[in-house]
Amino acid sequence: MFKIPNDPRVTPLGQFLRKHAIDELPQLINVLLGDMSLVGPRPLILAEDRYVDGWARRRVDVKPGITGLWQVCGASNIPFGEMVQLDYRYVRTWSLWNDILLLLRTLPTVVRGSGC
Repeated sequence: MFKIPNDPRVTPLGQFLRKHAIDELPQLINVLLGDMSLVGPRPLILAEDRYVDGWARRRVDVKPGITGLWQVCGASNIPFGEMVQLDYRYVRTWSLWNDILLLLRTLPTVVRGSGC
């Protein structure tokens, strides 16, 4: 989950797209195909996934999502271990109502470009 702060490769347009999560829109195709859900744990790349074991493996019991607790609570400002805990909490407490609440919490997060 390492990102370079003030990455010089990111253009001003890219910064705007990232800040407002517009760069996530192509993932809607994955939702329509049934590979992802609107709400759920973020999919990890294999290099990151190898650090998740034990109780934290429960995060893969549900489909990955575009938004979730991690996104509305600060996303890349949250350390990897805390992200895994948020994912585990999501899986343990999953309900349709919680998903609706997370979707509603996502809207202001996207508009503001920040988390909790």
